[in-house]
Amino acid sequence: MQRFLFTRKQTASNKTPRWINRNLLFNFIRTRQSVSRADLARLSGLQRSTVSLIVEELIADKWILEGATGRLPRGRRPTMIQLNDQRAVIALDIHPTQTTVAVADLGGKIVAQNIIAIPSGAKEALPAIISGIKKMMAAHKERSFDGIGICLPGRADLHLKKLIFAPNLNWPVLGIKSRIERATGLRVEMDNVANACALSEVWFGDSDGTHDLVAVNVSEGIGTGIFANGQLLRGDNGMAGEFGHVQIDPDGPLCGCGNNGCWETLASHRAALRYYSELAPSQSKITFDQLLRLCQAGDKKAIEALSMMAVQLGRGIRMISSALAPNEIVVVGDVTGVWHVLGPIVEAELKKNSLLAKLPHLRPAYDGNAARLRSAVALVLSESSV
Repeated sequence: MQRFLFTRKQTASNKTPRWINRNLLFNFIRTRQSVSRADLARLSGLQRSTVSLIVEELIADKWILEGATGRLPRGRRPTMIQLNDQRAVIALDIHPTQTTVAVADLGGKIVAQNIIAIPSGAKEALPAIISGIKKMMAAHKERSFDGIGICLPGRADLHLKKLIFAPNLNWPVLGIKSRIERATGLRVEMDNVANACALSEVWFGDSDGTHDLVAVNVSEGIGTGIFANGQLLRGDNGMAGEFGHVQIDPDGPLCGCGNNGCWETLASHRAALRYYSELAPSQSKITFDQLLRLCQAGDKKAIEALSMMAVQLGRGIRMISSALAPNEIVVVGDVTGVWHVLGPIVEAELKKNSLLAKLPHLRPAYDGNAARLRSAVALVLSESSV
């Protein structure tokens, strides 16, 4: 299946190979739809004849469709080009106790989603997920699925197709790729959720792929995805970016990795809930979503607990800033829903005693609460994911 480069660092010329021009035009259509052939020629700098040939190829391959005709003051009315919204991707966002199964179109819009509770018995977890995928596909028979993207809360060896580091996942996922492929007949691409979110920010966010960025995924744990020099930085055995397991406080809480006081024990969802339980012992049995709602309602103890989390989050982000000096750092996760409260705290910590003359641009992910699902589209369609 044809896959695409989602960075916009390449410029078109007569000497550029056809596949780069195809990537270029597909990305213009994806990011600016609807557009005309004349618009594409102007944006890309390619000759109109070249644009027409590539557009016809993309139409023949059913990546794009001709839509309505545009309006001009005079002259021939152009036919607008748009993505084929009947093509879609199945997105899986895996958490320790639940998995979200969704349908996303090529533009990253979440069409439908369903949450599957993971059974207490580890052997039942994967069959429950496969059943959820099949039900979602059956409910959207009118769509053509290009594959399944899986966001994992751990590091996967993409060549051996197995999970190699997932301290927060308490059920086995060995063979998840091959078993889902056999059960559905679809190709499966899986990666660490932070890596996937870094790709997603290049595709859907404000990043153009020419500048280095770090995606910080805040959930039950903390993961970081590093996009540098136009590609994901994976490191040996795919372990690059495990800043969540850098020890911050040797006397801190025990981490799932076996150490004490790792960054994620101080700045994750679990940390915020622990802070809240210490501040309000009688109301401690709540979920992170409930904690966010309390914060939005003005609950002082919820705001204080999340503020404590934000301080630690900012300190870890300062560590990343000093270590990698990226152009931007993007925070992903449900915490972005109260970024107006927490963002200034995180940014203040980032600025403290910084070694850098120019700090990274710190921002929440575009549509942060859906970023993990949306990133599955990037996994399935992007050449950068392989």
